[in-house]
Amino acid sequence: MSNADEQTGPTVSVSLGHRVPDLGALELLLAVARLGSLGGAARELGITQPAASSRIRSMERQLGVALVDRSPRGSRLTDAGALVTDWARRIVEAAEAFDVGAQALRVRRDSRLRVAASMTIAEYLLPGWLLALRAQRPDTAVSLHAGNSTVVAERLLSDEADLGFVEGLSVPAGLDSAVIAHDRLIVVTAPGHAWARRRRSLAAEELASTPLILREKGSGTRQVLHAALGGLARPLIELSSTTAVKAAAVSGAGPAVLSELAVGEELAMRRLVPVPVEGVALARDLRAVWPTGHRPTGPARDLLSLTRG
Repeated sequence: MSNADEQTGPTVSVSLGHRVPDLGALELLLAVARLGSLGGAARELGITQPAASSRIRSMERQLGVALVDRSPRGSRLTDAGALVTDWARRIVEAAEAFDVGAQALRVRRDSRLRVAASMTIAEYLLPGWLLALRAQRPDTAVSLHAGNSTVVAERLLSDEADLGFVEGLSVPAGLDSAVIAHDRLIVVTAPGHAWARRRRSLAAEELASTPLILREKGSGTRQVLHAALGGLARPLIELSSTTAVKAAAVSGAGPAVLSELAVGEELAMRRLVPVPVEGVALARDLRAVWPTGHRPTGPARDLLSLTRG
């Protein structure tokens, strides 16, 4: 056979599992070496002496050498046992280092929480939830990215967020969800606007034909209004935050459609006036979302539970 034939022959992969004792057996051998007693080693590891003897015999059969000399005076390692013990010590120490490293990764994961939330939830609900989370997990660092529902979905699906919150009518593709609250959109305007003085409710047709101060496309608020008006909502101004929409409405730029959660203070102080509407479905669910099949864990799970409190 040529060298080329030798090099292209089949590669055989041999598992070490049948030749290397398990960690429990190696730890038992180390305890026998340290204590000089099979019974003492069994007690230290929380097993019975017969179980310890059986494990040592099994390891001796597996390796093909005697490891421990047993006598009424105690247990002593054979020369081969002493050599195997030195090797075992390195394996056990490596396993302990592996476990510590894996635990550090878990701790690092649990010490941070990346949240993505649509604007209304980020501005009016999340602060209270995060304050409660801090009381439970004072060492958890939280980062928040606020954007519309489309952006929230993108960040979750690209693993840039651990938990998200959206306000639209549907759950973005690739995400699982849970309803955490209910909300309603209302039409508001400055006190000087003609709608502030009207006595009858707005019909859907009039609302659809009037230019409005709106959130940008992709926001949950815009999605709900778009669906309620059959896709006929007309933007007067498009703005990327609830605060900006409110400010424009308060200035008298025109009527706006906003979450009831967002305008309580402005309504109480008469900086904005609610305009009754009939025949328009403006209720919506607020949802927590996460990638399909990856239920929140750690701080994300804790935050999710707080939203339902």
